[in-house]
Amino acid sequence: MALSHRLEIRQGQGLVITPQLQQAIKLLQLSNIELDAFVDAELERNPLLQRDEGEHEPAGEVEAERAASNTQLDAVADSAAGREMDAPHEDVSPGERATGDGAEAEHAGGQIDWSRAGGGGSFESDEGYESALTDMPTLAAHLREQLVQAALSPARHAIAEILIDAVDEGGYLRLDTIDLAARLGCKLELVEETLATLQGFEPVGVFARDVRECLALQLKDLNRYDPCMAALLDNLELLAKRDMASLRRLCGVDEEDLRDMVAEIRSLSPRPGAAYHTEPAETLVPDVMVREGLGGMWHVELNTDTLPRVLVDQRYHARVSKGAKSDQEKTFVADCMATANWLVKSLDQRAKTILKVSSEIVRQQDGFLAFGVEHLRPLNLKTVADAIGMHESTVSRVTSNKYIATPRGVFELKFFFTSAIQSSEGGEAHSAASVRHKIKGLVDAEKTEKDVHSDDAIVDILKAAGVDIARRTVAKYREALRIPSSVERRRAMKVEA
Repeated sequence: MALSHRLEIRQGQGLVITPQLQQAIKLLQLSNIELDAFVDAELERNPLLQRDEGEHEPAGEVEAERAASNTQLDAVADSAAGREMDAPHEDVSPGERATGDGAEAEHAGGQIDWSRAGGGGSFESDEGYESALTDMPTLAAHLREQLVQAALSPARHAIAEILIDAVDEGGYLRLDTIDLAARLGCKLELVEETLATLQGFEPVGVFARDVRECLALQLKDLNRYDPCMAALLDNLELLAKRDMASLRRLCGVDEEDLRDMVAEIRSLSPRPGAAYHTEPAETLVPDVMVREGLGGMWHVELNTDTLPRVLVDQRYHARVSKGAKSDQEKTFVADCMATANWLVKSLDQRAKTILKVSSEIVRQQDGFLAFGVEHLRPLNLKTVADAIGMHESTVSRVTSNKYIATPRGVFELKFFFTSAIQSSEGGEAHSAASVRHKIKGLVDAEKTEKDVHSDDAIVDILKAAGVDIARRTVAKYREALRIPSSVERRRAMKVEA
């Protein structure tokens, strides 16, 4: 075969993500705190940008700032040729293109000295917990990993997210369940049942509301919680006073048994969450506000306090443009102008996109806002994206690290996305909560051994009712509801008989 050289022209299509487009996509997923830090950095290095404070500064201060900026311009211009700008000049706003393309140890009541407990270790541990913090996730992240595996119903999952946010660094729940039930418009029993599930998470003792409950959870896990131990936990103040005679009488044990019981308590952790990495607490400021209007309508608006206000100083640009002599200076000024215009447009587009996505989420989940957590609808990213004409990835970025203030509290936008079970008849999808309710109803109706349904039988019954579900999903939901297998249920009925 002969080898030869030749020229060919080929035409093809491809997506080129420019630095501007990459930055615009990044802006969408930044939280309001991260965005403010980003804008501050841009203001620091771009002399043509200024923050709109809504007030006019005294002329003297303005001139002083301009003189400082002019000095900055002269200093940077000398090395402008080697400077790599974040966003070259383009005619099309990347913010618009990005939208189109896809773009949270005072637990002992002050009566018992827990100082010997260390961090998350036992009472007898004298070591600190610094070594335990290495490469450890945050407590909230660890709890959310377990929440995913729990496969709770949408309503219970939503409640669980709020309860996790209310856990302090020691692992204690700092939220009144009665207040939460009232705020979410659901029954107190639903909140308490969800809390009981969460109290089964690791580390053992987490989600307790006081020291007694924390220690009781750990003793139950060790199968060491009995009436005598319960009496001891009910009288921790006597233990702090070392009133052993009263404790022996109240617990109904002798001196040796009491000594063993106290030793067991001292081996437990009074702050189970302290072994996990903690982050500085940040004030949560919602990005979007929702309020109820006349006729049951919901008004959605952006929280202007979280929106950076940036302006391009056109007059200063005109001045420095005239003073630019060399090609390097002119290129630097032009790049600064392009970057400034891009940032202003991208911030505006980001705000409009957040408002658009938030409005659609509110429209889809108006039942939750009106009636409570049990009325959360199945919702996914694609549904919202299709409704507003955006790409799924754009909706995903917008809903990350963004919060919405509603009459029922402040929630992350991702809170409103819940799973669904498809209908076998092509009708409206069933929420996972309703399917779990059906499974529980079938099991509750079992009265004799012959009535016990296997997982396969439950699948057939649900499919006949129009619910397209797999056997492994039924097993997962059954286990999440803490329902034993059909074999165990039949064995239990034989014992009862």
